[in-house]
Amino acid sequence: MVAVKAHQANAVLTRPDPGLAAFLIYGSDVGLVSERAVRLARSLAERDTPRGEIVRIDDPELEEDSERLSVELLTMPMFGGRKIVRASMGRRVNGALLRGIIEGPPLAGVLIVEGGNLRPDDTARQVFEKSPHAAAIPCFADDVQSLDVMVNEVLAAHRLSITPDAREMLLARLGADRALSRGEVDKLALYAAGQGTIEAEAVEAIVGDASELAMERVIDAAAAGDGTRAVEGCQRLLASGEGAQAVIAAVQWHFARLHRIRGAIESGRSLDEALRQIRPPLHSKRRAAVESQCRRWTAPKLAAALARIRASALAARTAASLEDAHAERLLMELARLAASRDTSAQRA
Repeated sequence: MVAVKAHQANAVLTRPDPGLAAFLIYGSDVGLVSERAVRLARSLAERDTPRGEIVRIDDPELEEDSERLSVELLTMPMFGGRKIVRASMGRRVNGALLRGIIEGPPLAGVLIVEGGNLRPDDTARQVFEKSPHAAAIPCFADDVQSLDVMVNEVLAAHRLSITPDAREMLLARLGADRALSRGEVDKLALYAAGQGTIEAEAVEAIVGDASELAMERVIDAAAAGDGTRAVEGCQRLLASGEGAQAVIAAVQWHFARLHRIRGAIESGRSLDEALRQIRPPLHSKRRAAVESQCRRWTAPKLAAALARIRASALAARTAASLEDAHAERLLMELARLAASRDTSAQRA
């Protein structure tokens, strides 16, 4: 049985157990799930001699040949090396199909499956966690430590260092989604190319551009109960090229943070203490808005909000053609919840 804890994920991916033939990478951070799947596939392929072949198989391929995933995994390549087969959970790549593969004959290849924010009782998750030859690896919103590791990796590749003040400012602006975070750090590294050391001024100039501010305005409008403004802002973001799933991920990260702050307040800390202790640190420009939201949002309301966000994230991933509508509907639901005066709104 291999049920990996969130803090163990990097170690497992860096040195995957040779005895494992299947990996389920799942969680609320879509960008991190995808990044880790790519990283693991490359690592496994490069470990083989000759190099393993990476194959992608998803629902469309299984529409014409429902057995293709199993056949690829059970077939030994003619010229050596293993097949590394990547797939994403969907209508056909589901718990029942994965159970048959994991509990069937030993695999000649390696299976890497990307999943959403799966419940502990989800069939696929249980199958991977209970099998001695498989592992389930969770991916949730980055904490400051994992973000710091990612920043070091990107900057080291560009032969750049960063001052403590600049690092603190950078970490405070990252975390909604791993793909978004890495993109911001990559952009900063390109801006600072040849400078040697990144100063706070560079972070201020590059990280947190108009797109980030627009995202914050959308989230703040929903959290303040202004659904119309939130949806209008969301539509502008989508028209500019921002993804609906990225919007949902940013909303999820923000409300999870509010929930942590509210939890600290409920345990006896003052609002000021709770805000100062949150990690990554709250940027000074965001303090007034977050203070107002903390006063508005009670613990029951935040629990209800997080449940709705998780449901919307799953719906957006499983029905990509409707993801824009799911994002807009979520913002309206959160705005209504923000405007409600009692916990009855949770049942709406």
